[in-house]
Amino acid sequence: MAKKNTEEIEETAVAEGAETAEAGDASAEDVKTEAAAEETAAAEEPKAEAAPAEEKPKRASKKAAEPKAEKPSSEDGEDERKSGKRAEKIGVVTSDKMTNTVVVRVDRLIKHPIYRKYVRKRKKFMAHDEKGAKIGDKVKIVETRPLSARKRWRVVEIIQKAEL
Repeated sequence: MAKKNTEEIEETAVAEGAETAEAGDASAEDVKTEAAAEETAAAEEPKAEAAPAEEKPKRASKKAAEPKAEKPSSEDGEDERKSGKRAEKIGVVTSDKMTNTVVVRVDRLIKHPIYRKYVRKRKKFMAHDEKGAKIGDKVKIVETRPLSARKRWRVVEIIQKAEL
């Protein structure tokens, strides 16, 4: 926009200079009013021209271009959807007394902002378990849709079985 305005001002200045040279007896006031009228007309024209220029050309959708392929299903029969990166955590099972549900304790180290010492933070997550994890197993859990009032995680794999 700034470049257009400076170019328009230069064009009007050149036009004014040519008009004053041709019409020697024209008064300075007439030239100023004509220049002001040209500037307002020039200022209105780019707005009308800019509206179509702002519209971006529409692209063909990828869905129309590519035929739909069959979705491969995993071994467990669950459909894997690619809806973004889901949070994954690794923790230890602390309770398996519920049906198809385990409580997983996730430990993480945080540096204290003042003392600069690492502090261990623990959080418990309730996770849906169809893999059969037992107490003491190290498991990987992944975020999922709400399955119950407190259960929003699912056990993906058992990393290490507990030592008996």
